[in-house]
Amino acid sequence: MFKTKLRTSALSMAVGLAISGMATTAGAANQAPKMTDAEFEKGKTIYFQRCAGCHGTLRKGATGKNLEPKNTIKLGQKRLEKIITYGTEGGMNNFDDILSKDEITLMAKYIQQEPPIPPEMPLKLMKERHKVYVDPKDYPTKPLHGRNWKNFFLVIERDVGKIAVIDGDTKEIVAHIPTGYAVHVLKAVEHHKGMHVDNPGRFWYVMGRDGMMTKVDLWQTPDKMKVAQTQVAYDARDVAVSGDGKYVIGGGYWPPHFVILDALTMEPLKVVSARGVNVDGEYVNESRVAAVYDTPLAPSWLVSMKELGQMWQVDYSDLDNLQVTMINSAKYLHDGFFDPTGRYFQIAANASNKMVVIDTVERKLEAMIDVDKKPHPGPGANWIDPKCGPVGGTTHLGVGKVTVWGNDPKGHPDQAWKICYEVETDGPGVFIRTHPKSQYVWADQTKHPDPEVQQSIQVIDKKTREIVKTIRLTEKKGYAAVHIEFNADGSEVWTSVWNRADSKKPNGEIIIFDAKTLKEKARIKGLYAPTGKFNVYNRVNHVT
Repeated sequence: MFKTKLRTSALSMAVGLAISGMATTAGAANQAPKMTDAEFEKGKTIYFQRCAGCHGTLRKGATGKNLEPKNTIKLGQKRLEKIITYGTEGGMNNFDDILSKDEITLMAKYIQQEPPIPPEMPLKLMKERHKVYVDPKDYPTKPLHGRNWKNFFLVIERDVGKIAVIDGDTKEIVAHIPTGYAVHVLKAVEHHKGMHVDNPGRFWYVMGRDGMMTKVDLWQTPDKMKVAQTQVAYDARDVAVSGDGKYVIGGGYWPPHFVILDALTMEPLKVVSARGVNVDGEYVNESRVAAVYDTPLAPSWLVSMKELGQMWQVDYSDLDNLQVTMINSAKYLHDGFFDPTGRYFQIAANASNKMVVIDTVERKLEAMIDVDKKPHPGPGANWIDPKCGPVGGTTHLGVGKVTVWGNDPKGHPDQAWKICYEVETDGPGVFIRTHPKSQYVWADQTKHPDPEVQQSIQVIDKKTREIVKTIRLTEKKGYAAVHIEFNADGSEVWTSVWNRADSKKPNGEIIIFDAKTLKEKARIKGLYAPTGKFNVYNRVNHVT
C-alpha cells in the first residue's frame, strides 16, 4: 500500500524505461517474477523517482510507453534489464550510471507487477501540511543583504531537495534552501499587461516533485528566505502566480488536480479535479497537470491537461464562480512558452509530435504545428530570423533536432505557425534557450545515451542557422550537460554539469560562458545536482 509519508514520491527529468522499437520475448511462464515486500517497496520508490514522470503513476504511458504488466511481461526479464541499462536513442537515457546492476534487475521485476494505486489528497490534509516560517507581517520592507537580487539565479539542487540562490554579479552561493524533493519549476509574478505588482521577482514559488510548494523571499537574509510551505500533491510538476500576485496555483500529477492557494500566506483555498474525457472521447482517471502559466493579457492561468489533450484557461477573477475554458488540441501536453507578444502560448504535445498554439485572448486553439519526435522546448526560445522574422524553437526528446517556426501572425502572416527551418543536432535534448542580445541559440543533448553527446551543448548561429560550436562540459562518467540560462543583461550563458551518478554530493558545477565569444568565463562549484537555473530578471520579464 502506498504510504502518504513517502516524500520521495517524485519523478526525475529522466525519460524512464521506454520500450519503443524493441523486439518482444515471451516470459518463461507469462507471469510476473516473484518479489518480496521489501523489494516491491524499493522498486516503488525508484519508479516514482525515476520513471513515473514519463510513464505515469499507473504506468499507462504518456511521453514514455505503456508499462502495464500485459506489455512488460511479454518482453521478459533480460530484455527489460537491457533496455533499462543502455537506454534508447528514441529519448530514454541509460540508467547504468545511476542504478546498480541489482537495482536494474529489481526494476525489471517491478514493472512486471501490477501497479499500486496511490491515495487521494483532500484540502483538509493540505491545510494540515501548511507551515509558515516567517509571518507576512514580519516581511522586510527593503532587501536585507545589499545584493543585486534582480540578477540572482535560483538553481535546482535536484536530489537533495534544495534550491541554491546564487548572486549573478559576484558568482557567490548566497543560500541553500530546503524545498520539496527534486524541484521541477520555480516561478514568480511575471510581467502582466493589465496588472501591477510592486517588486516583481521578490517572491518565488518552488514546486517539488513530491508536491511540496515552497515560498521564498529574496529580500530576506539567507537563513530566513524560506517563508512558507504547503504540500498540494504527492507528485507534481508546475506552479504559477496570478498577475496581481494574490494567488498561486500548483498542478498535480497525483492526485490529478490543481490547487489554488493564497499567495501571501500559502494557505490552500480550492482544489479542482483534472480527471475527465480526453480528445478521443475516453474517460481518463490519471489526467496529470503538467505546465501551468499565467497569461500576460488576461486574468487567467493556462493549465495543460497532459492526458486529456486539452488546455484549460482558468479565470481567477472570481474563485467562487470559477470559469474554465476547455480547449481541445492533442496529447500529451507537457511544457511550453509564450511568443514575444504574450498572446500566444506554444506548448509541446509530446506523443502527437506537435507544437500546439493557444490564443489566450480569444481563448481558443490557434494552430498545431507538425514537428519531429517528442518535442520538448522547456522554457523555450524566441528570436528573429533573417528570412522568417519572429520565430520560436524546440528541441526534441526523441531525435537530435531543433525545429524552428514562425510565430508572428500579425507582421509575418505567411510564415506564422509554419516550419521555418530545422537543424540536425548530435542528439536529443531537453532545453533550448537564447536572449535578444545574443546572436546564438543554445541547445542541450541530455537524452542521448552516448556520454560524449550527453555531455555536450551545441550553439547555433541565428543568421546562418548552422551549429558553430559544440561544447563538452564534462567527461566524467555518470555526469551530463543540461539546461541553459542567460544572465540579466545577456552577456553570460550559464550551463549545468549534472552529477547524476553522484547527485547527493556537492560535485555539480555551473559553467559560465561569455555569450559573445563562447569562451569559458567562470565556474561555480559546490552544488548538489544542479539542473534548472532561473534568472530573476529574465523570468519575470519573459526574456527568452
